[in-house]
Amino acid sequence: MIIDKEEIQKKKKKLDDCKAFLKKEFIGIDKIIDDLMEYIQIWYLMPEILTRPVIINLWGMTGVGKTDLVRKTVSYLGFQNRFVEIELSNNDETTWSKSVSDIFQSNRLSDEKPSIVLFDEIQRFNTIEADGTPVPQTRYTDFWELLSDGRLSKRERDDLEHYLFSYLLRKKENERRKRNGETEIEENPYLNLWDAKELKKYLSMEDDVMSIIDMKEEDMIKLILKKQKEKKIYEPVDYSKMLIIISGNLDEAFQMSRETSEADIDANIFHAFTKKITVVDIKNALSRKFRPEQVARFGNIHLIYFSLRTEDFQKLIQREISNLKQKTKSKFGISLKINKNIHALIYRNGVFPVQGVRPVFSSVVDILDTNLSKFLFEAISHDDQTIEIDYLDQKKAITGKVGSKMIEIPYTGRIDSIRQSNQPDTVANISVHECGHAVCYILYTGFAPLQLKSKVASSYAAGFTFPHQIHDTKESILNRIKIYLAGGIAEEIIFGEGNASIGRSHDREQATALAADFIRKYGFDEEYQACYSLEEYPHRMQQHLTDAKIEKLMQELVQKTREDLLLHLDLLKEMSRELSQKGSMLPKEIYDTAKKYNLNVRIKEEGYLHITNYSDMLGSI
Repeated sequence: MIIDKEEIQKKKKKLDDCKAFLKKEFIGIDKIIDDLMEYIQIWYLMPEILTRPVIINLWGMTGVGKTDLVRKTVSYLGFQNRFVEIELSNNDETTWSKSVSDIFQSNRLSDEKPSIVLFDEIQRFNTIEADGTPVPQTRYTDFWELLSDGRLSKRERDDLEHYLFSYLLRKKENERRKRNGETEIEENPYLNLWDAKELKKYLSMEDDVMSIIDMKEEDMIKLILKKQKEKKIYEPVDYSKMLIIISGNLDEAFQMSRETSEADIDANIFHAFTKKITVVDIKNALSRKFRPEQVARFGNIHLIYFSLRTEDFQKLIQREISNLKQKTKSKFGISLKINKNIHALIYRNGVFPVQGVRPVFSSVVDILDTNLSKFLFEAISHDDQTIEIDYLDQKKAITGKVGSKMIEIPYTGRIDSIRQSNQPDTVANISVHECGHAVCYILYTGFAPLQLKSKVASSYAAGFTFPHQIHDTKESILNRIKIYLAGGIAEEIIFGEGNASIGRSHDREQATALAADFIRKYGFDEEYQACYSLEEYPHRMQQHLTDAKIEKLMQELVQKTREDLLLHLDLLKEMSRELSQKGSMLPKEIYDTAKKYNLNVRIKEEGYLHITNYSDMLGSI
């Protein structure tokens, strides 16, 4: 094989240009783009040397650009006619196809030339249920064959012989009708469009389907008999030059993906958590959906998308606004000036961190595009060349300065209106509850929480205290239980026991689960050293034996938490008032308030893991 260096250089330039293009198109996934271009390089530059297909897996939450990245790559490299997009499913009613091979054949990907296939939303093709039972599968079973060695088996010899026999039988019947003088005689009785396609597939023919339909009967029979003697038509189709991209959302690995309605948690926090997801986590998640030998066939190239950062969303909003400015200038000759208050309005109402970019696009249309038309009409009517758009928070109005005229459009963001609907009394109650958590979090970890909120976008007013990752130990589990209990206890201390709300219910469930594991699962109580959390019937322990101990532990921790909060009552009161007024507190604000009361508190970034200094302890032995 002679290598054409000049051709390879051209392709390399094309690949580099593709990388630059994609980085302009997508925000926040530069590392994914770099890795993707590196892994497809051998397939794109020198596919001749491949003996197996290149398999690349893309994993991430919705809206991060997995499918769109593949489509734009395919388009830029000019592979549209050698590309097929497939969503595998266990549902028999989704498509007519029963196999991957059928789809490839219908898309003319039955040769050995380089091609691309995207298997999207692969999590829907699970072969194992949540309880571990196998899923019966009758469709797309050759998908695993493709991943194994890149070869798909063809029809059996009997299929072709049956096809030939049927054709000859009909031909014989037609001749009989001619002899008997019957009028209903078909010139080519068997070869319709569908059969021509099937024959093309069976015989691996390069001919156009229409030319096959037009073939004479005797020529068709000769061709079938000739091809039947060739061994190649029975050999598997070689897809070793194929680029296989598998994409999906794995909730088992991206546990925060369930927070789809959360618009108030800092995007950087979600980003920090997703950054810690590794290939091992992905394979563990896959093992809950697929059998071990199937997980192995996904290979080891797993590109993991992080959720977008705050600055990524801000860049996205800036890009969409810039695009709108350019379109308005080119179409109407009018220059737009859009102030930062509009940017902030879109962010507050359009960013749901785990939903990716789609809600942002929707909010740009809702906030800017819809209202811009009213300003444009005024500008065009009076031949004005500039429009300045702003948002007045106090008036709750979008303003447009067209020439010397100021136009106001009353507007409250859809998510802002939900936040503002929180009643002052409810916010006060939530503020005390969350500050109870926050004070104990400071006391037991020494850190300021990542976020503290009492006004969130929810039809049922609620708040949250967002923690760091904490490495579980005997001591940290007891502290976590007390932090969970602190919210309800803080309400009792500040408002009186009779006025404490039921907002503690979820906290108590989490605290009780931890207490049960403390005794039943982890063996941190010396009186119960067997594991009482086994569920298999032959090994199941009598869990009620530990109930009294769990109750006693909970009572002790409630009392300890109450004592700690009472010792820091002034801090609890001041922080609660501040949170009630602001609706949220950042780590620096929490730090400043806690320092007034001589508490030793530190600020740690998102993604920080709170763990005992085991290394120093081991070194000091």
